[in-house]
Amino acid sequence: MSKKLLVVIDMQNDFITGALGNAQCRAVVSNVVKKVNHTDADIVYTLDTHGEDYPDTQEGRKLPVKHCIKGTPGWELIPELEHIQEKTHFEKNTFGSTGLAEWIRKQGYTEVELIGVCTDICVISNAMTIKAFNPEVEISVDAGCCAGVTPQSHKTALDAMKGCQIRIEEWMLKNDDKMLTSDRQ
Repeated sequence: MSKKLLVVIDMQNDFITGALGNAQCRAVVSNVVKKVNHTDADIVYTLDTHGEDYPDTQEGRKLPVKHCIKGTPGWELIPELEHIQEKTHFEKNTFGSTGLAEWIRKQGYTEVELIGVCTDICVISNAMTIKAFNPEVEISVDAGCCAGVTPQSHKTALDAMKGCQIRIEEWMLKNDDKMLTSDRQ
């Protein structure tokens, strides 16, 4: 029997409209919301989580833009996804969450799909971490519900994941919000 999980990666204000927001990330918000609202899978989400000491961390020295500081508006889920706040979530102060990967193993999921931002940093890191902890779980990423720092880095990350046996899909919701389709690659 299949047990499905949808993982929503870092759909936080700072990645959409805040300190690290970009047009690509803003463009996938409606796809992400539709996917969340129409899935039959269980849902969890991640929150990129930093403290006030962010500038003193390795990431902060390499990416000197304060973002996702716990308790700030930028750290919160985007308003369009506030309805999933009560679901299980994983705070992470690095790109991939080993806690999430271990939790997936313990819960016995057989299929895991990832959506969110940024494809080239946190989506790929979580996909690879989940794969390392759960080598027999079918892992997929919905390209139409993800965005990278740039369109090219998004594509590069998708190609890298595909090479590591992570299925890349493009999910589409028809205008009547009833017919779901998937173009598997």
